[in-house]
Amino acid sequence: MASEGLIHRPGADADEVDPGRLRLPVTTAAANDDAKKPRRAKRVAALDIFRGLTVALMILVDGAGGEWPVIGHAPWDGCNLADFVMPFFLFIVGVAIPLSLKRIPDKARAVRRVVIRTLKLLFWGIILQGGYSHAPDDLTYGVDMKHIRWCGILQRIAVAYLVVAMLEIITKDRKTEDQSAAGWSIFRMYYWQWILAACVLAIYLGLLYGIYVPDWEFRVHYVDSPDYGKVLKVACSTRGKLNPPCNAAGFIDRHVLGINHMYQHPAWKRSKACTANGPFEGPFPKDAPAWCLAPFDPEGILSSISSILSTIIGVHCGHVLVHMKSHVDRLKQWVSMGFALLIFGIILHFSHAIPLNKQLYTLSYVCVTAGAGALVFSIFYFLVDIVGLQNFFLPLEWIGMNAMLVFVMAAEGIFEGFLNGWYYESTNNTLVYWVRKHVFVELWHSTRVGILLYVIFAQILFWAIVAGVLHRQGLYWKL
Repeated sequence: MASEGLIHRPGADADEVDPGRLRLPVTTAAANDDAKKPRRAKRVAALDIFRGLTVALMILVDGAGGEWPVIGHAPWDGCNLADFVMPFFLFIVGVAIPLSLKRIPDKARAVRRVVIRTLKLLFWGIILQGGYSHAPDDLTYGVDMKHIRWCGILQRIAVAYLVVAMLEIITKDRKTEDQSAAGWSIFRMYYWQWILAACVLAIYLGLLYGIYVPDWEFRVHYVDSPDYGKVLKVACSTRGKLNPPCNAAGFIDRHVLGINHMYQHPAWKRSKACTANGPFEGPFPKDAPAWCLAPFDPEGILSSISSILSTIIGVHCGHVLVHMKSHVDRLKQWVSMGFALLIFGIILHFSHAIPLNKQLYTLSYVCVTAGAGALVFSIFYFLVDIVGLQNFFLPLEWIGMNAMLVFVMAAEGIFEGFLNGWYYESTNNTLVYWVRKHVFVELWHSTRVGILLYVIFAQILFWAIVAGVLHRQGLYWKL
């Protein structure tokens, strides 16, 4: 999800080239002529398709997660389909980093490129998720700076990308880049990457289990609550807890970001402790604990530190792509690492050592989602880049090649917000509402099925076709 605005690009993207592609020897004269021409390299189609799948999943869970809880985020512990979206994004960013920076030999230029991309991601993240746009359902815009949300999906990607890409640049070694790797030697070639991972993990675990969380209070901003405007107190006075009200991640965010700048609709509001309708949304009972009404940021500071690990694992897979020329060797690395991480994460969860938790971005969650990412990427790589079944995944590939456009317009609801601006008689009778109700819900006589089909056809498939048309024209919106 990164490049430099809407551009026309007839050649391949240098960010995702296949370094293992065979190059035939050329004469000196031909080589001199070719040096004057832009290099056209083959894209790794599996990476585009994986990115497209992740964007499509985000659209699906945002649009249909409310009606299908198994699709939406887990209220607290556990891992549903939606909980794979963020780590998949981070994994993909990691895979692309070595491929992108490999073609920029000048470190100063590489640093400048990384910093500019980071700033763009932060800018778009605050615009899209800071609260300025309330599309697509509410025809309002603008945000009170007292309540703007500083964290979000793109902001987390920006932080992980900056940290890992800067390490890649600083430790860049021409000799290492040009040599091949076999077996597990690639771990030795990039040992700094794993030193960073160990430091990140130590900092995260030290803060998560070591910080003392005192009692705290907050003012209720939930308008539908009878306690609206009241100041409620949450009793904690504990250390090392991973429950919703008393974890260190929330404590850090409340003191660093400020409680008004945190996400006001956390998934825990659908937990059984907060509503009898869980895992669906529902009214809070009178005896619901006070913390059910409190904000919590799933993309907060501490969990963003842990999320760097997902990108580091992705970078390792990118290094495998750069240094290993054999398809079999690449797949061995990715599949073995994927299964190892997946099994280790599952053991941590079911042994009750460290639960799977997206909100806290726990170690078990990192392992399970990164392991799944490596396996999914391996499957696409085998089917597309080896077997050659690329045409079967063209809609996902088109989305992946214009991921930023589809993310903004579909996943963030900007296009639907524009369509909702055209309504008949009442703002409740918008074009989007009419299509969703009359074309999908009433046709199937089911709200759940109708909304699911609406998201699949009117959002995902529609934007896949748009992205495909833009691809035919060579137009891409990148950061």
